[in-house]
Amino acid sequence: MTTLPIIETERLILRAPDIRDVEVCANFNETDRSKWSGGPRDAGQSWRGLASLIGHWHLRGFGMFALQSKSGDDAALGIVGPWAPDGWPEPELGWHLWSAQLEGKGLAFEAASAIRNWAYASQNWTTLVSYIDPQNTRSIALAERLDATIDPKAPHPFSDSPETRVYRHPAPEALQ
Repeated sequence: MTTLPIIETERLILRAPDIRDVEVCANFNETDRSKWSGGPRDAGQSWRGLASLIGHWHLRGFGMFALQSKSGDDAALGIVGPWAPDGWPEPELGWHLWSAQLEGKGLAFEAASAIRNWAYASQNWTTLVSYIDPQNTRSIALAERLDATIDPKAPHPFSDSPETRVYRHPAPEALQ
């Protein structure tokens, strides 16, 4: 079995999601906070969704990372990372903090910046996008803080949500 990467930032350990994350993920998915990721969902749907995130690592060789605080226990705080299921036009950098109390502390920015750098280096990608609903103002603010800009010509995978915005992240050389 391949060893999955672990990235450390100033405050976070970023690791592949695993069985430790089932309960906290399910708790998030049962709330209205999960509406930007297809929720709310019941516990069974949440388990299958987490299994999909775990399986993505094994099928694609990359995936979303669970955020774990260096100063707390090993419970995940959310997920951030590249996501490219079958049918996606290009890899997406996505994020979800699983508690409203975590917002506004820069954790998603810290994780997304580190993971974007990792993805560019490990996958040799020249770009990433983030697919964001125009009403999701917090995600729009994070995308803009990451210097991503709207790419009106980029396709997105949501035919039932044509208003979805595609934010294109700067190329690796622009981040130097």
